Amino acid sequence: MMKGLKKWRLFSLLAVMTVFLSACGEEYITTLKPTGAVGKEQFNLLLFSIAIMALVTIVVSVLYLYAFMKARRSKLGEDYMPKQVEGSHTLEVIWTVIPIILLLILAVPTLISTYKFADVKAMDKVDEEGNKTALTVNVTAKLYWWEFEYPEQGIVTAQELVVPTDEKVYFNLKAADVKHSFWIPAVGGKMDTNVENVNKFYLEFGEESADLKDGVFYGKCAELCGPSHALMDFKVKAVDRNEFNDWVAAMQATEGATASAESTDLGEQTFANSCLMCHAVSGVGASGAMGPNLTTFGDRNRVAGVLEHSKESLEEWVKDPEAIKPGNLMTGKYGELSDEEISAVADYIMGLSIEE
Repeated sequence: MMKGLKKWRLFSLLAVMTVFLSACGEEYITTLKPTGAVGKEQFNLLLFSIAIMALVTIVVSVLYLYAFMKARRSKLGEDYMPKQVEGSHTLEVIWTVIPIILLLILAVPTLISTYKFADVKAMDKVDEEGNKTALTVNVTAKLYWWEFEYPEQGIVTAQELVVPTDEKVYFNLKAADVKHSFWIPAVGGKMDTNVENVNKFYLEFGEESADLKDGVFYGKCAELCGPSHALMDFKVKAVDRNEFNDWVAAMQATEGATASAESTDLGEQTFANSCLMCHAVSGVGASGAMGPNLTTFGDRNRVAGVLEHSKESLEEWVKDPEAIKPGNLMTGKYGELSDEEISAVADYIMGLSIEE
């Protein structure tokens, strides 16, 4: 009996810890400390739903305890038979109508929010000169990385999304290979990226990310897509509008940049011969490259989305990407490089930067 009691105590402790620890998430990745109008409204809807369910639980528990205490055998006797209520139309109506009412109470705000967040008509609005007034980002999910294209600005980057704060940012979501799901937990709900169609929605970033851990919000793939699904991360830099405009201008200034196979720098030469066919070093150009755009690699937060941003991590990735992200498409592409060439190309890639 003591063993059973200990198990119940452990179960109760774990249940209590789950409730309290659920609020201990970091701001850069938790859904419980949202930033921006979308995330906050979705969080309020979550609290409203929990309140309705808690009310139902409390009422049912009170009724159960009331019946339990009132109908005790010690109080009413062994032969007491409570009134039989089977077939009562009144009770059947009550316990049919009440759940319907509760579902309607939940459904109305849920539907309103769903249609509100799906309204992307403003994405196509233009000013007097014919330029789109809203920022749009084309997101392409690939095994196991993310490409971000800014069509109106004519720039492309990867793995690190840069957005302005306090305005709606619209997203066109698609996948290049299998189904993925685009999710920035601290900013708003997730949405699938499909191969056969484009999904659209918007998010708002209510605060700059500079003060967060690592200076970024964390993004995730929320759809099981392969052996490295859990490692398909991306980061989000949220900055004010002026800083965003400066970033766009710096990206546009890289137009025409490339690596030369004739360079006297071993790193640049190696990159041109072995990497340039898949990885661009200019932020201006078409999307759809085989590998992530590396124009801003030196400014990023992580190597391959998950490793510490250092030369050593980059060398580790180039030498054996399969050991870090199983199933990635870069595996086996650089086996012919010597340690000297890997070190040199790592120096070159780490030096790719547009930030002062």
